[in-house]
Amino acid sequence: MQENLRKMSPLAILITMAAYFVLLFTVSYIAGRKADNAGFFSGNKSSNWLLIAMSTIGAAISGVTFVSVPGMVATSAFSYMQMVLGFTVGQFIIAYVLIPLFYKYNLTSIYEYLNQRFGVSSYKTGAWLFFVSKMLGASVRLFVVGSVLQLLVFGPLGVPFVVNAIFTVLIVYLCTFKGGVKSIIWTDLLKTTCLILSVGLCIYYIMKSGVTLHGFQQSDMSQMFFFDDANDGKYFWKQFLAGIFLVIATTGLDQDLMQRTLSCKNYKDSQKNMITGALLQVVVIGLFLLLGYVLYTYAAQSGVDISSLKGDDVFAFLATGNYFPTIVGILFVVGFIAAAYSAAGGALTALTTSFTVDILNHKQQDDTTTRARTRVHIGMAVLMAVCIYVIYYLNDDSVIQTVYKVASYTYGPLLGMFCFGIITKVQVRDKWIPLVAIAAPILTWILDVNSAAWFGGYHFSHERLILNALLTFVGMLCLIKKK
Repeated sequence: MQENLRKMSPLAILITMAAYFVLLFTVSYIAGRKADNAGFFSGNKSSNWLLIAMSTIGAAISGVTFVSVPGMVATSAFSYMQMVLGFTVGQFIIAYVLIPLFYKYNLTSIYEYLNQRFGVSSYKTGAWLFFVSKMLGASVRLFVVGSVLQLLVFGPLGVPFVVNAIFTVLIVYLCTFKGGVKSIIWTDLLKTTCLILSVGLCIYYIMKSGVTLHGFQQSDMSQMFFFDDANDGKYFWKQFLAGIFLVIATTGLDQDLMQRTLSCKNYKDSQKNMITGALLQVVVIGLFLLLGYVLYTYAAQSGVDISSLKGDDVFAFLATGNYFPTIVGILFVVGFIAAAYSAAGGALTALTTSFTVDILNHKQQDDTTTRARTRVHIGMAVLMAVCIYVIYYLNDDSVIQTVYKVASYTYGPLLGMFCFGIITKVQVRDKWIPLVAIAAPILTWILDVNSAAWFGGYHFSHERLILNALLTFVGMLCLIKKK
């Protein structure tokens, strides 16, 4: 991506970013200027469900997703929609199982449920699992943004990457330091609007360049369902089931995304938010996949050689390479920045909330909590900047993939713990839960790396999350207290 973006003018990028950030800061200030601790943590339980549904779309789509989903169409066609359908089912489960449960216990942090159900060790284990996974995931996503900004703006100006990392996190901090959830909901609504408009208008301008949808149904790129080979990563049931459990774990058990949902007035509004967001997500992902189709079709019809590019680079290469009107390149930058900062802002707020409430035990609406929350918020921003710089220093794509994989492993024990608490009524030996939460991912990793040799060529994909949760569930069965 980076070499292809050299065609864009640094001045044009700076002007576009400056205009976007001015608008973003204005919205953030207006929304959060009167927020107290309750407003920061839970939006005072007064957020409009439709606004949250719209804002969550932007929060769920990162800068990596923005370039990856269109890029996967050439090799995976529309198979990603199989997983999205699983997401939709998973979000209905969240709406009718998890949301009533969280409202019943009146939770600020969703991991407080583990304390009430099992005990302190389970509670702290869940909070730390979230902390590690969210910090790693958010840092990698911001690293992608920082890398692009380094090439476009900071590199040509001779500014080192460490300054870039500080600038990137500072933008996220300034958007969230005052209002927390109250600011995030409105700024994410802005980002979602920019995101959808950028993708929709890119499709419009590309099709004006001569691309049509004639022959779409006959194209191999339009295939959506794959039922032939169970070992194939695109196999329907593998994708669909993984989608269900992935969204339950990474949305329903993620303080970042659930913090917005729990800011609704009541659980009925929260359910409406979740279901509306699930339906909107299908439409938005469909637009991303359609964008991928028209990009590859344009390249084929125009004789543009993209064979040497990775899928993630195709959108950037064509959007910023003077193949289309200048507005397409600007829309790409706006959409990419909006997607990246939306995910990071929510992550920083959720990390601050979870660390303050779950790990430091500041749960009162008083000045002590305000001071603790302020210090933690700064600390989380600094730690995120350090993580970004470390990833940059290692400068190895395999490290980035490893970080993502490690982060995905941490959601497995969370999923297993919550499932055990909801499905069963028994108590467990709470002090041994951290051992189970460590052992399950290790066993999953052993099975993952040896799956081809042990299971007739089978390769794990996202379903390793299900296996991880299952092993956690079994481990907790071994810890049941006798009456």
